Amino acid sequence: MVGMSGKRGNGEGSIYLYKNGYAAYVWVTKPDGKRARKYAYGKTREEVHEKWLNLHAEAKKGPVVTRHRTVAAFLAYWLDSVVKPNLAPLTYVSYEGCVRLYIAPHLGPKRLDRLTVRDVREWLTKLATVCQCCAQGKDAKRAPARRKCCAIGECCEAYPSRRVIQAARDALRAALTHAVTEEEISKNVASLVKVPKPRRRRIKPWSVAEASQFLTDAAARDDHLVAAWVLVLCLGLRRGEVLGLTWKSVDFERGELYVDHQIQRAGREILHRETKTEDSDDFLPLPALCLKALRMRRAQQMGDQKAAGELWQGSHDLIFTTKYGTPIEPGNMTRMFALRARRAGLRVIPLRNTRHTCSSLLVALKVHPKVAQRILRHSQIAMTMEVYAEASEEEVRAAIGQLSDAMGGTG
Repeated sequence: MVGMSGKRGNGEGSIYLYKNGYAAYVWVTKPDGKRARKYAYGKTREEVHEKWLNLHAEAKKGPVVTRHRTVAAFLAYWLDSVVKPNLAPLTYVSYEGCVRLYIAPHLGPKRLDRLTVRDVREWLTKLATVCQCCAQGKDAKRAPARRKCCAIGECCEAYPSRRVIQAARDALRAALTHAVTEEEISKNVASLVKVPKPRRRRIKPWSVAEASQFLTDAAARDDHLVAAWVLVLCLGLRRGEVLGLTWKSVDFERGELYVDHQIQRAGREILHRETKTEDSDDFLPLPALCLKALRMRRAQQMGDQKAAGELWQGSHDLIFTTKYGTPIEPGNMTRMFALRARRAGLRVIPLRNTRHTCSSLLVALKVHPKVAQRILRHSQIAMTMEVYAEASEEEVRAAIGQLSDAMGGTG
């Protein structure tokens, strides 16, 4: 042992007296390849000696970070330098919202390398009990006359749902995965914390009779979106895919539709961008009803363009536009779908649930099984034939007959 002079013991390296205890350093290689001193501090020589040995072992394994950022600083860097340039705009919007609203206010000041499993668990438990109207000042942002809850001292208890809590945990986990990759931390503590899975509501999809009633009503009223509803119900296309279609996507001669773009709202802008994966891009055969609906839509749009005159802004060549040629807001399409379902006297189902009606509707339209196989993206024709075996109802034929009449025959 060494006296108060602070001289080093054999093999201890750079241990010295410092403030109210001891300090030591080890020369390490940082992730950027530069050499630097990494320090350790403690109340006793034994404590510092142990930390010093651990530092040596860490330095032998590979690069060592000498300065640790706070969670908030790392998340800001991750969003700007990793997520924004490399991931889809919607992913950035989702992660940025989770960081700003749920992660940074609670875990932001903590040091990244000192974040523990317990910290993450306690954060998620607390998050479930924090009223987001209070935390985000939602009521306070209203005009004084319109304030009705938190801002006037009557908390509305707008607690985050299970889905929101899962999204916040997933965002933190994604960020910490990157911190591990960059060797700022050794393990991802967020992935070690389990969160209760959100419950999915099972909604009964429309029958062929209901789908036909919806389309018949839309066609009878000369709805500007009738062709969109036909494509959604007959081809099982998603909302963004339908709104992203251009006239170049349709081959009227061969009776095919090429799906490779989508319309998305990301934050404050509407984007016309490629579909998520190359597997999503596909040439889909168009049944006669779809072709007829698209021809009707083309005539409608020409009428709109004439009526709008100089106010027409259709620069994207989109099939489905407002009366002035601008892209349709995805959220508005969802709202329109619900309004039109009520108008047709039907129970309202989410727009995305219409995909389940697609297969039985193709059977009722007498679409050839080989064509249906391509539309439904079945790898085996046996799967398609199972669908065909199930659907052979008389009322289905009657419903489709009505629809055919409303659209002036399906030829």
